[in-house]
Amino acid sequence: MRLLCLLQLICLAGCSTSRLREWAHHGAPMFADLTVRELKAVRAYLHGIPELKLTDARSNTLKKNSILLIELHLPKKHEALRALDRGQAKPTRQARVIIQFGNQPKANISEYIVSPLPSPKSHTIKTFKGDRPVKFESRPITSAEYHHITNMLTKITTIAHKLLFETTGGFSFTNCSDRCLTFSDIAPRGVGPGERRSWIMLQKFVEGYFIHPVGFEILINHQDLDPENWTVEKVWYNSMYFDSVEELIAKYESGDVEKIKLPDHDDSDLFSTYIPRGQSNSPTNIHGPKLVEPQGPRYHIDNNFVEYSGWSFAYRVRSSAGLQVFDLRFNGERIAYEISLQEAVAFYAGDTPAAMQTKYIDAGWAMGTSTYELAPGIDCPEIATFVDLYHYYDTDKPVHHKNALCIFEMTTAMPLRRHFNSDFQGGYNFFGGLENTVLVMRTTSTVYNYDYIWDFLFYQNGVMEVKVSATGYIHATFFTPNGLHYGTKVYNYVLGNLHTHLIHYKVDLDIAGRENSFETVGLKFVNFTNPWSPKNFVVQSKLHRTEHKTERSAAFRFGKKFPRYLHFTNPNEKNKWGHQRSYRIQFNSHAHSVLPRGWREENGISWSRYPLAVTRHKDSEATSSSIYTQNDPWEPVVSFEDYIRNNEDIVNQDLVAWVTVGFLHVPHSEDIPNTATPGNSVGFFLRPFNFFDEDPSLASRSTVIVRPDKDGKPKVQRWTPEVVGHCVTDKPFFYNGTYAGV
Repeated sequence: MRLLCLLQLICLAGCSTSRLREWAHHGAPMFADLTVRELKAVRAYLHGIPELKLTDARSNTLKKNSILLIELHLPKKHEALRALDRGQAKPTRQARVIIQFGNQPKANISEYIVSPLPSPKSHTIKTFKGDRPVKFESRPITSAEYHHITNMLTKITTIAHKLLFETTGGFSFTNCSDRCLTFSDIAPRGVGPGERRSWIMLQKFVEGYFIHPVGFEILINHQDLDPENWTVEKVWYNSMYFDSVEELIAKYESGDVEKIKLPDHDDSDLFSTYIPRGQSNSPTNIHGPKLVEPQGPRYHIDNNFVEYSGWSFAYRVRSSAGLQVFDLRFNGERIAYEISLQEAVAFYAGDTPAAMQTKYIDAGWAMGTSTYELAPGIDCPEIATFVDLYHYYDTDKPVHHKNALCIFEMTTAMPLRRHFNSDFQGGYNFFGGLENTVLVMRTTSTVYNYDYIWDFLFYQNGVMEVKVSATGYIHATFFTPNGLHYGTKVYNYVLGNLHTHLIHYKVDLDIAGRENSFETVGLKFVNFTNPWSPKNFVVQSKLHRTEHKTERSAAFRFGKKFPRYLHFTNPNEKNKWGHQRSYRIQFNSHAHSVLPRGWREENGISWSRYPLAVTRHKDSEATSSSIYTQNDPWEPVVSFEDYIRNNEDIVNQDLVAWVTVGFLHVPHSEDIPNTATPGNSVGFFLRPFNFFDEDPSLASRSTVIVRPDKDGKPKVQRWTPEVVGHCVTDKPFFYNGTYAGV
């Protein structure tokens, strides 16, 4: 009878696990990015509405109504959970659409929710919290606006042709063949809301032009929708400011301005290229180590649903921000509803106007759309599964980004755990170990000069790691002696400007259910009489727990003491040993504030005040930033500070952790040609803390145990094949690098 009951329980557990897996798989398409068919259907539907008067986004006029962005609009959490937790019908798929209305008396930006997909029939206005309006000047720069900026620069550089030609040793903006100039534009575009004034600096158009400034910077007012009304407001050359290009040229010709002469350009010695130089100490006739999958992959991918070693999740790459994971489960049990990249900023300092104005807020450049092709063997192992992405941003048809995301399993070359048990007589009692393999999901964002590598890593023991690695070119400006207060000279006339990277993530945890609480754990010294030696005292550490009951209490400011243990617990669920089931957020970061609280642009990134803030979940607080913040950080339509201002109760609630990681980068000569990834990776871990009864990686059959037999010979116990198998793929390296409309 007892055996029958036990078998019934095992059957019920198995059936329950199977059903949870079915529901997770059933719900995953809710979070999938819009398909090409859906993107085209949304565009066709909106273009078919006469009153919208939509025209092509790629036409060069600025006085037009056009679609800027189409991406998935996420369902409300409670609606999604009905599908994920009960297997009910999925909510209707919807699209978020941004339309620029420039062809009307008062230009504006409007957002719409279009549904149902894939055959839309209706649209409603989407508003921001507090019904904040979106200023037209806060819109991102489009290809049409860049077209007119380029035209204006052509006129400006024609006037300054002689100065630029003599300064650069034969480079010009037009009619230049292989000695051309290009430009980088700086943001935010002004010093207050409603402005659209951009500093632009000229550079030599060579490989790695970001570190080839020529010392010519210009401020253009391009607020008017008629480019004929654009004006030059300031010019900077050789540490001097001028009110017009004509004033600079007149003083240059009269000798009132000291002339700059850059070193002669030598194509064979471009310091910014990847061409190898210097003495190599590695053999060049053999390849280095490679990852292999001797019997094929151990993970499973079905569209946007991924399973690996107990983990399952859905993913998407949001065009406006980037990589996101939903319905993250371990052994069928949800750990997090959403873990998503929200924003990346790089705030600079410098002596030139472009440098002191540079405060990049990358969602404003549609960071998620800059997911270009990944190179096998470099960006991801050759064995990786590569996934194509599609984006609709500043375009008239979906753009296909080939091999823009990869998923692979790798060994870390470090044991997950191991122990050698010595007998202290030259032998051992046993050795036990488990190799550490991990699933990696990776994509990149190349936002002009910088390349961010975004990783989500899934370990066998229920740990998840979120990591970003920075590489690419530094943002460099023209060297001045005073510039050494703000950076490092890295080449003739080139200053690498100091800057701070901050990355913001949303972590919507559901620990053993939605009713969670938040506590921090620290240490306090205690001093008491030694019970076995009463004449002496014992001083030792004691756990000190703090339950944070309100949002303000759980918003930790940079510069203040930060707790080392951050626990999200379920007070109603305990493990076998009576502890509240919990997950811990563990930081790997060197971040700090980039501006004083409330100082101008800092208002747009109020999330950067806190390494961690905990709020109650609200569908109206879906993101911490917006695509408009870059060009209007002074009065942002999304203000994270509003999320904690009402100081709500966070005990036994559905909680969201907002995590800020980052690092200070003072450029140095080794950043030439590129910043390297070692030492430039930050992130955080999600680690179980009494969530399980023991280490869940005990389920892994990759464990190896060695014990001496009675004759002292090693007896190996293992649960996987002893012979590994054949080696690497024989496919040659291939890389295309293109992306195009479909």
